[in-house]
Amino acid sequence: MSEEKLEVTVNSEVDGSHFIFTQKTGKSKKLLDYDYKRCNGCGICVEVCPKKAIEPGPIIEIATGLDAPPVIIDHTKCSFCGMCSAFCPVKAVRMTVNDKDILELQEFPHLESSVVFNDKCLPCLICKKSCPEEAISMEFTFPKKEKLAPFKEGRKGEIEVDMDKCTLCGACAELCPAFVLVEKKAKADDLMPFENLLVNREKCDYCGICVPFCPEEAIKVKGEFFGEAPKLTGNIKVDDAKCTRCGWCEAVCPYDAAEVTKPFEGEIELIPAKLKGCDPVGCHGCFNVCPSKAWIIPKDKKIDVVRDFCTYCGACEKACHVKAIGVKRTNTRHTPVEDTPWAEDWKKAIVCLTTQERSRPDVSHTLSMEKAERKVEPVIVRPYVNNEFRKLVNERIQKVSSLLGNKQVRRTWEKKEPAIALQEIKKRIS
Repeated sequence: MSEEKLEVTVNSEVDGSHFIFTQKTGKSKKLLDYDYKRCNGCGICVEVCPKKAIEPGPIIEIATGLDAPPVIIDHTKCSFCGMCSAFCPVKAVRMTVNDKDILELQEFPHLESSVVFNDKCLPCLICKKSCPEEAISMEFTFPKKEKLAPFKEGRKGEIEVDMDKCTLCGACAELCPAFVLVEKKAKADDLMPFENLLVNREKCDYCGICVPFCPEEAIKVKGEFFGEAPKLTGNIKVDDAKCTRCGWCEAVCPYDAAEVTKPFEGEIELIPAKLKGCDPVGCHGCFNVCPSKAWIIPKDKKIDVVRDFCTYCGACEKACHVKAIGVKRTNTRHTPVEDTPWAEDWKKAIVCLTTQERSRPDVSHTLSMEKAERKVEPVIVRPYVNNEFRKLVNERIQKVSSLLGNKQVRRTWEKKEPAIALQEIKKRIS
């Protein structure tokens, strides 16, 4: 009984910033979704791909403003193994098998990392506003002032916020519209996203529910209290598709409520000899590609990086046009490699994440045809023409042409021997 051939079809399409590649067989449907706007050009997928189906794009130009894919995927070479998706630190490449994300499938090893908020979380707004990838969302579940103590006009009193105690958590601003948080542009060397907390006294009726509500006991109110203060409650969520485990939330939280485990350990350095050609304000390439927003321009240096926020993806190294950045990954956290027929290839890919050297199949014994050397054709030289000889030739051609046009002459020549006929022609044209 003959074996049935497994029909494989591969298709591609573009949907906005997404390049979508689909492989269908009789047993499975694999979909590879590459979002080039999400991609920061770290090149990890290029390094781990066993088929060399991914090539880097013009990373330096892209880092400084060119709108183009940082990597190019050749779906005709792709085996849909899923390694690019499993090890993408910014999740710009996602892969599903029969509509199931491979990050949820045990047989596909992938980077292992986490962000956990413990019982110390209030919750508050600090980490949400600080997150460079906007990966944290906050839903407060406590009732607001409008319900607990509806605003009463004309009431008199006093209110004061002790800024030495206040952590700018923003809970009071969520409770009552009289509190206004003043935001500032978050920077790597200035973590707190808020600059100040103000009180709009035109909206304050000195109800006093904010006093017991404040987790730091930083608010003092004088007046005739009314209403009941709620308990500070809420739900905090992390969008894993956006979160890069940079550690901003852990660093900025005043309550030690965030615990971040990064997928890579490593080292990042600036090369002083190369920094002479660095123009961080004009170029800004490393700033633009860094998902952690770890790059800063301090007062005493041309440029620097906050190493606690670095995820060692290596995008900044590839984006630097003066080669002033060096990134080295020393360890990778990943899920276990299951005992599968392709386990060894996954182990090689994991080793490549730190060595940046990918072991691929030996093709030294494959047959190859040598290309024939291209022959250099001689230059065509136009021959020299003697005009006198050409005139004589033309005259004789005309005499022969007139003779050949005579039927009687041709018939007479045809009856004679060729040699005799040729002699007669020579006599006539000479």
